Amino acid sequence: METGRMHNHRQRQVLVFFVCLSMSWGSADLGPYSVVEETERGSFVANLAKDLELGLAEMATRAVRIISQGNKEHLQLKVQTGDLLLNEKLDREELCGPTEPCILHFQVLMEKPLEIFQAELRVKDINDHSPVFNEREIILKIPENSPTGTAFPLSNALDLDVGSNNIQNYTISPNFHFRVITHKRSDGRKYPELVLDKELDREEEPEISLTLTALDGGSPPRYGTAQVRIEVVDINDNAPQFQQLLYKVHIPENSPVGSLVVTVSASDVDSGLYGKISYTFFQPSEDISKTLEVNPKTGEIRLRKQVDFETVFSYEVDVKATDGGGLSGKCTLLLQVVDVNDNPPEVTVSALTSPIPENSPEIVVAVFSVSDPDSGDNGKTTCSIQDDLPFLLKPSVKNFYTLVTERTLDREERAEYNITITVTDMGTPRLKTEHNITVLVSDVNDNAPAFTQTSYTLWVRENNSPALHIGSVSATDTDAGANAQVTYSLLPPPDPLVPLASLVSINPDNGHLFALTSLDYEALRAFEFRVGATDRGSPALSSQALVRVLVADANDNAPFVLYPLQNASAPCTELVPRAAEPGYLVTKVVAVDGDAGQNAWLSYQLLKATEPGLFGVWAHNGEVRTARLLSERDAPKQRLVVLVKDNGEPPLSASVTLHVLLVDGFSQPYLPAPEAEAAAAAPADPLTVYLVVALASVSSLFLFSVLVFVAVRLCRRGGEASAGRCPVAEGHFPGHLVDVSGTGTLSQSYQYELCLTRETGTNEFKVLKPILPNLSSKSIGREVEENPSFQGSVGI
Repeated sequence: METGRMHNHRQRQVLVFFVCLSMSWGSADLGPYSVVEETERGSFVANLAKDLELGLAEMATRAVRIISQGNKEHLQLKVQTGDLLLNEKLDREELCGPTEPCILHFQVLMEKPLEIFQAELRVKDINDHSPVFNEREIILKIPENSPTGTAFPLSNALDLDVGSNNIQNYTISPNFHFRVITHKRSDGRKYPELVLDKELDREEEPEISLTLTALDGGSPPRYGTAQVRIEVVDINDNAPQFQQLLYKVHIPENSPVGSLVVTVSASDVDSGLYGKISYTFFQPSEDISKTLEVNPKTGEIRLRKQVDFETVFSYEVDVKATDGGGLSGKCTLLLQVVDVNDNPPEVTVSALTSPIPENSPEIVVAVFSVSDPDSGDNGKTTCSIQDDLPFLLKPSVKNFYTLVTERTLDREERAEYNITITVTDMGTPRLKTEHNITVLVSDVNDNAPAFTQTSYTLWVRENNSPALHIGSVSATDTDAGANAQVTYSLLPPPDPLVPLASLVSINPDNGHLFALTSLDYEALRAFEFRVGATDRGSPALSSQALVRVLVADANDNAPFVLYPLQNASAPCTELVPRAAEPGYLVTKVVAVDGDAGQNAWLSYQLLKATEPGLFGVWAHNGEVRTARLLSERDAPKQRLVVLVKDNGEPPLSASVTLHVLLVDGFSQPYLPAPEAEAAAAAPADPLTVYLVVALASVSSLFLFSVLVFVAVRLCRRGGEASAGRCPVAEGHFPGHLVDVSGTGTLSQSYQYELCLTRETGTNEFKVLKPILPNLSSKSIGREVEENPSFQGSVGI
């Protein structure tokens, strides 16, 4: 189960290293450790915890693991005990072949902090292979006249074991003529030679059969046998002789199949059949037989397959030249394979960290090793990455590198990096290997939401339906995932008197704003508040935007008539002298509209009249004036209906009824005091109390000024007053009338001569004709004396 977890861990290749500036790198070697081949899987090799001087808890905390060359899993580490165990049964011959000692290199990697230890495992040989002859039967043709002491080479046996477990000795079955001698080659292999001890006699014994035995040095020893059949031939007194006993040849490893390696040559002074020479390999190994071939007639040795320096860097074989009489000579071919740069470098990633947080300091992203099986400069490498990346390569120990971040990364700037690790050797031509790794940058909540506008202005028409969507606000967050999910909320308004919670609401998911209640332009024309946008990161970040809501006016208020009042108990009667000129101001209709803009633009028109054409109403200010001269035929009582209409869509209107009394002159009987008092005592409309109060204040001020003015005049002209004559004002008296334009201000002024009569007990003042600017005060007084019927009275 522990092996499975380690295997899954390697498959993921995800490792997080937080490396401090004081991080140390291990450079010490461990071991060497040894194990006997064919040892069962799970067998104990060593206790790494003890060798590393670590406690068992530290083994797990520091994430100790084994890295083997080529990712071959020969060993496993049991973290719970610190024991190094065999992960599989090892076959030394399969791993190392004839190489001795057989050493497997591996690294011990501690991740937190990062330390790497070099270690090696030596696989010891056991005697698990017996010697084997390539030829089960060896045939020798020996001339009968061969002198004693002549040596005849025999085929050697092969033993896959090494050292003392390899072939140590050769023996031959008991006989009267021959003995065997064991020789050792330069490469350590041993071969037998048959030595003649007693002369042969073909006529006495033409053929001899012997058993050749090869013994190894194992315990117990193993052996292999081959049959030697000796044919005694007639005399051939000259054996072939090679021109040189050793042929030393160098050949590049990239030589094509069929390339000529060397041509060996031997000569024989005999003639005829005994001087005809044929060439063969003497006791070739299986590898030699697959790699080289010799032309038996010419002695040319050519490649049967391409050689590889990284697999076998040298070959040694004996070449045998045999004449027709059975005599032979031999030479040795030593073939040295010359390395060429035919292997690109290899990159093995041991650890990879992805994703990495965007705001983290220097982080180890990857740990990898570089190797090149070539030799010399062909095996020397350089390593690099792209220049435009915020990463650095740092060399470690023995061709190990670490890839670290150069600075803090920003996911919003770049969320993914494709890093190409380029490894180039120093050979000719140079070979390179590119290994691509992808590093993802994980998001950190480092960006607050940003509104698309710093302030929003929304319009909503008054009398809207509740829950009406009036607009939206929008904010974006450049982060990702939950850090970019924005929620919206209403912030307390700057004016605490604004009941924001009852006016608007916001959808927290999409920023849609809704009016909760029907708005009234006349009560609330505008209000503003702030909206907050908060992401769902940890900690959460937020921003604000100002929202200003403007209420658009609707034509929902009809014009309201301030003057004349229509709810009085007695109708208001206007007095018009029959001598009035056309354009004489009868009265002015004053109206207001609670709306705004064109909805409050008022126009006036005469809807009904007792005498059509007698009166007219100015459309823009509501002034009612005479349209022509009055005649005796005109009815003394006139009833006018004036329509006041706004400019809304659709327009709203109100009407007012005016009573006009045509008189010959202003006098008391036309307006009895009880009616005036009843009119004064009529209750005011509660809706216009504030307007009435304002008008009353202005009227009081006006009357007070008039009384002061009259009192002054009375004091100066007491005599004239006692005689019943009204003095005429010498200067212009500033009078003010109510403006009936849409804004309620007065646009024109009219002046009248006023005098108080002492004869009446009802405090009346007599209204004379208007003072015209081109008439002097004396002419006006004279006109009054000549036309006493033109006087009227109004109770106040």
